[in-house]
Amino acid sequence: MKRYLLFFIALALAFALPLTATAADDIVSKEATFNQTVGDVNGDGHISIADVSSLIDILLGEFANYDTRIRCDMNYDNKVSISDVTVLIDYLLFGTWPERIKESYDYVWDKDAFPEIHLEVSLSEWNRLLAMYDENHYTRQYIMADITYIKGNDTTVVDSVGLRLKGNSSRHRPEGRQYFVPHQTNTTLWRRVHFGVNLRKYIDEDEHTIHGIRKIHLRCCSNDPSYIREKFCYDLFKRAGVWSAIRDEFCRLWLHVEGDDNEAYFGVYQLLEPIDKRFLKDRKEQFGASNGYLWKCRHLDSGGAGLNNPNGDIWYDDDSDDMHTYTLKTQTEEFDTARAQLVDFMNKLNTLSESKFYTWIQEVTDVDLLLKTYAVNVVLGMWDDYWNNANNYYIYFNGKGLNDYKFFFIPYDYDSSLGTCSEAGHLSDSGRQNPLQWGDNTNPLIARILRYEDFRQIYINHLLELIEERNALIDRESAQARIRAWHSLIEPYIANDTNREMEIEDKPASFSNHPEYNMLNDDENNFFTVKAESINNMQQ
Repeated sequence: MKRYLLFFIALALAFALPLTATAADDIVSKEATFNQTVGDVNGDGHISIADVSSLIDILLGEFANYDTRIRCDMNYDNKVSISDVTVLIDYLLFGTWPERIKESYDYVWDKDAFPEIHLEVSLSEWNRLLAMYDENHYTRQYIMADITYIKGNDTTVVDSVGLRLKGNSSRHRPEGRQYFVPHQTNTTLWRRVHFGVNLRKYIDEDEHTIHGIRKIHLRCCSNDPSYIREKFCYDLFKRAGVWSAIRDEFCRLWLHVEGDDNEAYFGVYQLLEPIDKRFLKDRKEQFGASNGYLWKCRHLDSGGAGLNNPNGDIWYDDDSDDMHTYTLKTQTEEFDTARAQLVDFMNKLNTLSESKFYTWIQEVTDVDLLLKTYAVNVVLGMWDDYWNNANNYYIYFNGKGLNDYKFFFIPYDYDSSLGTCSEAGHLSDSGRQNPLQWGDNTNPLIARILRYEDFRQIYINHLLELIEERNALIDRESAQARIRAWHSLIEPYIANDTNREMEIEDKPASFSNHPEYNMLNDDENNFFTVKAESINNMQQ
């Protein structure tokens, strides 16, 4: 059947006048990234009838990895179907392609763009930010600024937005070395720092957005000489089908303080999607509901967020500078109800009998999704996480009762990954650590689930799928190809006016206790090679 179908397609193409065969072979979509040219199904660099054949094979059941499926999605509906064959044939016959209008998340987090972001701040507001930092390094208070977002020929300007500093251990003073010193016009010693922008902090109107987006996070790579660790990690979650991970793209950042002759170029930043109410609404279909309780969980001096202490530090986001182990980020007016739910969840997680836990955990969460998420986490070597260090994650309950809800684990903060290690928690070498003994089992969520052989096998299967070469997920060859492509994009723009992080280096962060790890060399210290070996040799 396929043979006859291809014959008639070829015959139609032979008599097609609007587009010659040579032209059809030579046309390449402008949306090409990492050999992901839409329409070039077989990846040979041309769009031709051979791609129709390959697409039909895939529809008939032939294996296709993530990159191939991206090239198959001719109508941009995030799936591969017979309609993609129709679009591809129309393109080969008539040279027409469905117009893709990008709005909202697709507009701001656009894999085919490398936008500019310009921040404009008055002298008084900037000095107020410096003073707040000097009084409390972890201040969460905003100042007023203007933002300009430039993407291609489009420019969006929004005035009177909220701007604040972000980060935990990586948070720094954005200029100068001495505290309580105001801005020094035209002589500033700048420092790359993380920023948060809330476009509707001061003016809550519809037009105070960037194509519908109200908040963005701007993250520098101060702890990542490679510039791509978080980018790689969130991309891998997406490739592996973990839809709860945030969006992340590169951008370039400028900052101008009133009175300075020129704006300062801060270099290449990561444009991160915030985890907030809008994050939940965008994924409402997957979460099932978007009006539940979202918690930010982190390890503070007072203790870790191991979900093992119902009497721990639990509070809500009250816009103060105080930090808590578990912070309610949504529906804060219902804190008492939300806290009761979280405490009940912890009690059951820690005290249910083996038989009751096995039934309960399947009722309250998608075990396969949770274990896939954690398999990705482990294969990335993310040690500063829930299981090992009781840190850096969000949880979401889509219902408000003690029993009627689904629980979701949301991964977060991945600069300490891919070979950057530390003596923390249960492990010291995130490349060679046994994936089945990854963390501290007093943090019970993953440890208890893996006691059951069927759940354990699901986890093992996900680990093996991630390193299998044909899947092109985290095998060395495909991982290096993606990294080199990102480096090729951003390398010309790395040098900046702060004189910090001025070049791309293939090494871990300076604090890493395993400085030998690399990602781009083909030697015994290549992180991807080491990780594959640790998974293939894991002790079950």
